[in-house]
Amino acid sequence: MTHDHDLDLRPTKAQTAAALNPPAGRNGGDLVVETLEGLGATTVFGLPGQHALGMFDALRRSKLDYVGLRVENNAGFAADAYGRVTGQAAPLLLSTGPGALMSLAALQEAAAASAPVLAVGSQVPTAGLGGGRHGYLHELRDQQASFRDIVKSVHTVRTASQIPSAIAAAWESALTVPHGPVWVEIPQDVLLAETMLPVVTALDATPDDVLPRPELTAVAADLLSHAVRPVIIAGGGVVRSDASGKLLALAEKLDAPVVTTFGGKGAFPWEHPLSLRSWLEDRHTTDFLEAADVLLVVGSGLGELSSNYHTFAPRGRVVQIEADLGKLESNHAGLGIHADARLALSALLETVTERDDPSAADAVRDVLSRVRERIASQELTLEQRVLASVREALPDTSPSFWDMTILAYWAWSAFDARHPNTMHSAQGAGGLGYGFPAALGAAAADPTRPVLAVSGDGGAMYSIAELATARQYDFPVTWLIVDDGGYGILREYMTDAFGEATATELSRPDFVALAESFGVPATRTSVESLTEDLEKAFAEPGPSVVVLPAVLRMFAPTHA
Repeated sequence: MTHDHDLDLRPTKAQTAAALNPPAGRNGGDLVVETLEGLGATTVFGLPGQHALGMFDALRRSKLDYVGLRVENNAGFAADAYGRVTGQAAPLLLSTGPGALMSLAALQEAAAASAPVLAVGSQVPTAGLGGGRHGYLHELRDQQASFRDIVKSVHTVRTASQIPSAIAAAWESALTVPHGPVWVEIPQDVLLAETMLPVVTALDATPDDVLPRPELTAVAADLLSHAVRPVIIAGGGVVRSDASGKLLALAEKLDAPVVTTFGGKGAFPWEHPLSLRSWLEDRHTTDFLEAADVLLVVGSGLGELSSNYHTFAPRGRVVQIEADLGKLESNHAGLGIHADARLALSALLETVTERDDPSAADAVRDVLSRVRERIASQELTLEQRVLASVREALPDTSPSFWDMTILAYWAWSAFDARHPNTMHSAQGAGGLGYGFPAALGAAAADPTRPVLAVSGDGGAMYSIAELATARQYDFPVTWLIVDDGGYGILREYMTDAFGEATATELSRPDFVALAESFGVPATRTSVESLTEDLEKAFAEPGPSVVVLPAVLRMFAPTHA
């Protein structure tokens, strides 16, 4: 066994020579980018501002690829998506005050969805810290207080020598399960001051695994092995921990039906005989889950959307595997196992006894048949046709990013993601404007495959400026905008609740002409030609926009 005191920490002759003769012309910003490189970062997102110029100047002396967006919130969404699809911490460089605050909604989404975003913001000069009112540009009394309730951890820097350690600690925090956003802030003068500190080399900020306690695993395995009607709910934690293979093996060993949450899309094969798919907003599914004598919940807190708006009331034993202590047994009492989903599923797979229950697949078919009948009775063929057209056109391995729009609400329940970690939405925090900038972040992670973004006309206006970003970097993102003339889902909510809608109708631009003004090819499509037009867009390099004028409706809720 190797102990800390056994490690040889002596520098080599080459390291000593390099440390004693650092290159000239470096500043605190160089320490930031050198630390990010040493931690393994290759791409950073952000937007420059006066107090942050030291970091941005240092980028030109680094090997980091910089993706600059037009609005800080959108830069945060792009970093969020990069973190989701790569599993790596996504650096987000921001300026002080307004620039920093503009990122808050994106960081809230990253926190809700457990996306590892490492936000590095500047601060007023050191002399202005401490809460006094000095009148510096962008000054806030306590900037970090605005972030503390949202991010996992806050890391402050007051001297250049603190930069590498602070960023490394933030990196480790972001990647400790559950993943999430973190905040580092560095004063302007520290970023600009020349430094003779040695060049930062490779750093180790590998987080510790969150292991399941073996005595809890043993109890869970016994419950599942002797269950009569075991059922599994698979959440986003299964996708994030790359545990889909373990989930499939466990479900088949137990003959246990599986339903995936909206954040867990793709965690279980859609067409598998044990797949209940994702119809969580359906009373037939809710009834089936309530009837389970043992319910295994993996990587989900069973929040509002995953519990049919808190109408779900399990009657059997609940076993919950969750890496986020705050979510463990927060909504339903049970056997709570604090662990990474992959590690806990691996332990269960080795411990449970195999079950043989031919009736499980029959029960799944019965539930899905009831769901289909309920939807069919509502005359929603248009909505189902549009979603099927998107699925037909989208390559199986291409990621898709969905804004808070009616088509996305359909997709949560009815879209076959086909592969884990390919379907993402803003359902964590529920803010508008996520789809397109997030798709740009995914394209930055892998520009070799087409990416789909889906927005309504209302949500599209939140991020229309990023058409310039898409064109500048030539990202292969196709943006489907469903134009229904307003905030469609809010129109439905208000009409249902009050008899008529207020403040939901919108004047909007000619999206085709607007996209073309950015140099982005655009097409106005129809329901009949949607598949063909999307396929053409995916086949062409670079960005594109497809506009579908259509008023879609939601299926009737079952929780009211």
